[in-house]
Amino acid sequence: MAEGLDKIDLKLLEELKDNSRENIATLSKKLGIPRTTVHYRIKKLVDEKIIEKFTIKPNYKKLNLGTTAFILARYDPSPGLTQREVAEKVAQIDGVHEVHIIAGEWDLLIKVRASSAEEIGKIVIDKLREIEGISQTVTMVSFVTVKEEL
Repeated sequence: MAEGLDKIDLKLLEELKDNSRENIATLSKKLGIPRTTVHYRIKKLVDEKIIEKFTIKPNYKKLNLGTTAFILARYDPSPGLTQREVAEKVAQIDGVHEVHIIAGEWDLLIKVRASSAEEIGKIVIDKLREIEGISQTVTMVSFVTVKEEL
């Protein structure tokens, strides 16, 4: 259990992850605690930065971004950029949804979304590989998403 959180806080977080627009009265009934307590706990979770923001989960297929790929990239320090600077440049590419600096054989893990595998290819070839500090990439297109959390 996370430090300072009890079972009710954890259940409240799960409920809000499922639907951040759930109203206080419904949450109160689901958790078996008064509405004022639900409100207080949500405020506390926000104040303590356990909840960083309330957001939405878009339907990427309906937004014509139904193709997801994960790209592994190698960092090349020779242009004089730090790995963090390269990762920040990658993060600015349209279609890039996540950039992680990772350990192991590869240096960056990049999640991209586009309308098709062809569009993913354009992102990789025309944008990602043109960034100084990227020396090599491997692209893996996702067939189906079984689980994805925000």
